Amino acid sequence: MTYPGTRAPRLRVVAIADADSFVKWSAALIDQVPDISRHLLLVRTPLTVSEGQKDAALAGTGIAEDPASVTRLPFAEVTGWLGRDRPDVVVLAGRAPFVRLLGREIDRLARRPVVVSGMPGMSIPALRGALEYRRHCDLMVVHSRREVAAYSRLGRQIGVHVPIALATLPFARAARDADAGQRTDLVFAAQALVPGTREERQRIAEILRFAAVADPRRRVVIKLRSRPGEVEAHAERDGYADLLENAPENLVLSYAPMSQALATAEGLVTVSSTAAIEAMAQGVPVIALDTFGVRSDLLNPVFEDSGVLAGADDVIARRFRHPDPRWAAANYFHDPRESTWWEQVQQLVALRRRGMLPPRTVPRPRGGALHLAWHRKSVLGSEDRTLSGVLAYAVGAPAARLMLAIKRRRRADAAGAGTDFTLAPSPLAEPLRRRSPAAAVIR
Repeated sequence: MTYPGTRAPRLRVVAIADADSFVKWSAALIDQVPDISRHLLLVRTPLTVSEGQKDAALAGTGIAEDPASVTRLPFAEVTGWLGRDRPDVVVLAGRAPFVRLLGREIDRLARRPVVVSGMPGMSIPALRGALEYRRHCDLMVVHSRREVAAYSRLGRQIGVHVPIALATLPFARAARDADAGQRTDLVFAAQALVPGTREERQRIAEILRFAAVADPRRRVVIKLRSRPGEVEAHAERDGYADLLENAPENLVLSYAPMSQALATAEGLVTVSSTAAIEAMAQGVPVIALDTFGVRSDLLNPVFEDSGVLAGADDVIARRFRHPDPRWAAANYFHDPRESTWWEQVQQLVALRRRGMLPPRTVPRPRGGALHLAWHRKSVLGSEDRTLSGVLAYAVGAPAARLMLAIKRRRRADAAGAGTDFTLAPSPLAEPLRRRSPAAAVIR
């Protein structure tokens, strides 16, 4: 409550992230909130953004205009930094193991903030691991009514009770009016893991080449998120730069921010990138490519009934589509008044200040110190130079791979299949640990 002549002090909000998609999401999320003191911590892991990726991720936010609001630091200094800064709210923005690792560091603070996490884009189907690794956060943010329902049902199914909050996808903003004559590009939003086979990615490269040849006066732009030597949240397989041989001059690669690429886009093509939602928000029509079907490992079932699924011939002919209004209302284009995540955060802060919000601490794992060292090493990679991490990873990595393979077989037809959530592990298999591009690997 405020009184005449006073106003509530500004809340201190810190987002902690590493990889490009999570930097973009967390910065845009807290940038939407008025009258707060905001800061972004970039923790060094094998996935941490380069300066170029950081600039692209922050483009269009107030954080980009204030370099002092961004700090890079090693993992070992995170707890000390937070202890000195004393934030009211921490947004943990990273892949699920990163969130749990940082959660353990927050548990060490004498003055505990409210802990928020979430998904950086479209998240249908809701994944068991995404929820389980965030079960010790005070709030989990998603971006559609459909996702709220899916994660709520998944939580009831597996006994994980985390409040789920709705936020408008923060980088899905309406664009300023642009000269229609400048909107001539076919923009393809590339994804690191989707589709997963070289043959399917080669087929996409051929479709884009055909589209470029079909109209040499207009560009086909392959929008990439990392330059050679940079890393992304997911390890790319068979990059399009390597699949394009003898490309026509109007087939080009771009590393610009997606907002900049969309400014000259006639339409956007993707398999399942969240860039489709960015495009729709700007009134740019879309094709969600269904040449390889609609399947969970393509992450495109979310586009069923959207009206934007189409095949190669439509891409080549540039027959882009706008989404069905009923689909849009349930998927990322709800009434902004329904986005109450920040109001929920403020309520949690008030409860914490009154000592009425019990901390959701991360319990010590059953494997004890060895498990903790393995977890730290698996997230930090070569940034973790401890002997315990090296030994734990050498012992634990083979066992982890075996357990994951067993779980995938057992849960292939798990409950929830065919719905908006799944009990199976993520359909996208990735390495347990990746190397830092500029750091020596400890063996």
